[in-house]
Amino acid sequence: MDMNQYLSMFIDESNDHLQSLNENMLLLEGSPSDLSIVQVIFRSAHTLKGMAATMGFEDLAALTHQMENVLDLVRNEKLAMQDFIFDTLFKGLDALESMVQDITEGGEGKADVSGIVASLQAIVRGEDLSAAGAGAEAKTSASDPSANTAIQLDEFQYSVLNQSIADGHRVLYVDVHIRENCQLKAVRAYMVFDLLERSGEVIKSSPSVQDIEQEKFEHSFSLYYITQMDPAELEQQILNVSEIDKVTVMELDQESLQQMNEMGMASQEAAAVAEAPSKEEAPETTATSAAPEQAVQKQAPQSSAAKTPAKSSGATPSRTIRVDIERLDVLMNLFSELLIDRVRLEQLASEVQNHALTETVEHMSRVSSDLQDIVMKLRMVPVDTVFNRFPRMIRDLAKSLDKKVDLIITGAETELDRTVIDEIGDPLVHLLRNAVDHGIEPIADRISAGKSETGTVNLRAFHSGNHVFIEIEEDGRGIYRENILKTALKKGVVTQDQAAAMSDDEVNQLLFAPGFSTAEKISDVSGRGVGLDVVKAKITSLGGQVTIYSTPGKGTNFSVQLPLTLSIIAAMMVKMGSEKYAIPLSSIVETAIVRKEQIRTVHGNKMVEFRGQHIPLISLSRIFNIKDFNENEENETEIIVIHKGERLAALAIDEFIGQNEIVLKGLGKYLPQIKGISGATILGDGQVALILDPNVFIR
Repeated sequence: MDMNQYLSMFIDESNDHLQSLNENMLLLEGSPSDLSIVQVIFRSAHTLKGMAATMGFEDLAALTHQMENVLDLVRNEKLAMQDFIFDTLFKGLDALESMVQDITEGGEGKADVSGIVASLQAIVRGEDLSAAGAGAEAKTSASDPSANTAIQLDEFQYSVLNQSIADGHRVLYVDVHIRENCQLKAVRAYMVFDLLERSGEVIKSSPSVQDIEQEKFEHSFSLYYITQMDPAELEQQILNVSEIDKVTVMELDQESLQQMNEMGMASQEAAAVAEAPSKEEAPETTATSAAPEQAVQKQAPQSSAAKTPAKSSGATPSRTIRVDIERLDVLMNLFSELLIDRVRLEQLASEVQNHALTETVEHMSRVSSDLQDIVMKLRMVPVDTVFNRFPRMIRDLAKSLDKKVDLIITGAETELDRTVIDEIGDPLVHLLRNAVDHGIEPIADRISAGKSETGTVNLRAFHSGNHVFIEIEEDGRGIYRENILKTALKKGVVTQDQAAAMSDDEVNQLLFAPGFSTAEKISDVSGRGVGLDVVKAKITSLGGQVTIYSTPGKGTNFSVQLPLTLSIIAAMMVKMGSEKYAIPLSSIVETAIVRKEQIRTVHGNKMVEFRGQHIPLISLSRIFNIKDFNENEENETEIIVIHKGERLAALAIDEFIGQNEIVLKGLGKYLPQIKGISGATILGDGQVALILDPNVFIR
């Protein structure tokens, strides 16, 4: 069977299971005695192991199996979770994620995990399980095919084999021994069964297939097999499987089949007699085993309850499908073209003044608006897809810095356009690492300051208008104005006079200067300010902005404002002489008209009064060298008041065209970066209008 067709599904489902494992491991770390969580973790690990083995990723299956061994002891209350066990399991999860990532990139998912495997095996050996181990060994040896040289068949199985011999098929008895030091018994057994099923049919095996899958066998198994293959050829093929020590293939006729079955019946009767004494002794051991049995019985309802939601949620995938991202991009581009044509039709209908045409165009506009909503929602992804990796990151970071930190996530269901989601992850990682490394104080400092020894980092997401806000707030030491200015003066970022005149917000913005840092010692985790210029650049490139609010001694809040989507935006269309421009509505405060005498000149800069304050008046005609418009020649000038955070400015324009939903198009890699232009759009009449980036005009 060609497994490549299932590779994409395997990668998606593996990532889902790994995310579930990470989340539930964090929950278990908070409640180490909650066995219901252990059951969920064990099921995810077991499913992942089976998937990896089926796909032939042996290293992935082997490591998951070793982790499963530890979890099995925990869920059976033979092992108590401790910090070093959590650390080892988390290392295993990291290795599994690396393997899946390697598979995603076209690799074979191989990695050197011998150290992690050794640690997991040491955890299993370190517990006093000698009595239980001996009992398990004795029980297994009774059903080991190496001890019992025959398998008992039921009437139907015997009839099938007997008839196959009569029909000219070969019936083989196969006995397979796996190397004693093999760590992948179940995987090797699966590979043998997979090989056999390509050329025949396995009628019965001992131990059962289910027991072999769960590694409930020693290092050998036997089976009855119907095929047309030559026994010698089959034996050689099985020996070619890795870590197979010995293979015995015996061809049976009707007489030898009967003898083998009789031997199997005799072995079964002997095993039953051997077990009789232990059953008689059972009442004597009831008292000592009552507690574990009760624990298992108590756990059973939880396990079944845990399965109930799984069954109900199992119907959900049938109502959803996975869609390739490229298909959504194609759909979005096609709809963009439709939107351009819709605007063109509306313009033509208004010129023709035909009632029937106008009604048809209006109806098409309503339908296309509904279609636009659906297309936009298809591209919307919950920020949870980014947030869900942060709890694990904060946990590891806090341990490495010897700090106690609680991460509280709210609003993870808030949705953003996929293009924004793809880009926002790295900036948030950097801001969170800064919050834990240089925002949250060491435990001793927090206690001396009268704070709880556990710091809190709040990660919030919420909608506001056409924007999504993501806030990272911590209750750490805060940002001190004097520390920032001291560093800024030392590095020559500002002068003494400029520093004295700066507001607290302006001082905080200095953190975004390239290479700026107030940290006395730059750690390998982060330095407050190091890389924040990259964070700001990335957020700005997404059409967003980041603002800092801080109270010394109390904490700091980084607020990131992002547009809902980067593909279709609402904009104000304006005219500048013969040119047309689009200004995003998200950056507009309001529009107004000012008379020539209301414009003042302050220190050589034009200013206008707006709601009790003077704001700069920016001449777009001068910036873009528009020759057929000059606001100095106008008695009244239309202005658009724009904002960047708390700062305002006014753009002088020729006239307003109106509001439109426009399709954002890139300028292409062949055009140089043009200051103040974020892209272009195609209007209904086929003209191209440039889209302004108002953030550039405000300093």
